[in-house]
Amino acid sequence: MAATTDMVRPDGGVYADPAAMMAERSRWRTIETIFWLCALLPFWLAPTHLQLASQIAITALFAISLDLILGYAGIVSMGHAAFFGLGAYTAGILSVKFGWGEQLSGLLIAATVAGIAGYLTSFVVCRFRHLALIMITLGIGVMLHEIANTSHGLTGGADGLQGIKMWRLLGTFSLDIYGYVAYSYALIALFVCFLIARRITQSPFGFALRGIRENALRMPAIGAPSQAHLRKIYTIAAVMAGIAGAVLAQTTETVSLEVLSFQRSADVLVILILGGTGRLYGGIIGAIIYMVARDHLSGLNPQYWYFWIGLLLIAVVTFMPNGILGGLARLRFLEPLHNLRLGALWRRR
Repeated sequence: MAATTDMVRPDGGVYADPAAMMAERSRWRTIETIFWLCALLPFWLAPTHLQLASQIAITALFAISLDLILGYAGIVSMGHAAFFGLGAYTAGILSVKFGWGEQLSGLLIAATVAGIAGYLTSFVVCRFRHLALIMITLGIGVMLHEIANTSHGLTGGADGLQGIKMWRLLGTFSLDIYGYVAYSYALIALFVCFLIARRITQSPFGFALRGIRENALRMPAIGAPSQAHLRKIYTIAAVMAGIAGAVLAQTTETVSLEVLSFQRSADVLVILILGGTGRLYGGIIGAIIYMVARDHLSGLNPQYWYFWIGLLLIAVVTFMPNGILGGLARLRFLEPLHNLRLGALWRRR
């Protein structure tokens, strides 16, 4: 049983009680500190690629938001870009239509709009599973894409939202051509949201989500309301996706229909599969691999670079069915990273 394996310590022993298990797994590890310190290396090792680094940070945040509902709650969404796009368009419209270019307040408003949309749609989405769930989330994404496409006066339609102007960040830092401010801003947003997601997944609420994912019918019998919990995490995921979209709009000062496209929803799903679902670091590692591969492969062959992405995906699914991070589970020094999942955190070999 998954609940039994969750109580097993990495050294083979058994935790005395669930509280001890959660306290141990929520403890910050050395490898995690090193991981986040390495995120600062692009400032010195790749200063000419900071724009790419900011895109990676934004995509990683978007992937974490999807992982909260897919990897931890079992909600398969093919329209998660709807909330990403809502955040991006909200931040852009605030600047273009209302002349408001302050980033932090714009981020908060964008997150609120995406969260409200997530909460309202959660009453429909969280009632279904499997194929019906996929179709409903896909339909929501397609509907929002078409609304943005036809609302030319508000969103710019197929031409995108033009004329976005952001103010200086904190009244001091302006966006530069090299991407120093953009990457700093995106990295801070990613780190703060990661800390929140980490706290959620290591809390009793997070463990209840895992139980709902495994068996949604039995969880109410032990006092965990399945529908209410699913609606909460779906709303939280929508908020984080909206933040990712808003950061993209604010750092690039442009918004197009692509932010609402099915392609973006599919890409982030591929990223999670590559890195490993149900592992917060899986979304980050998947984003790094996917974005770097896309940047290099599209430069080598702009027309057929997706062929190599598909080949990579097939190889990972074939030889590492739990993703790259899951495939590295045998490396003991990476244990704190792959242990940040809410399913079977450790299995005896």
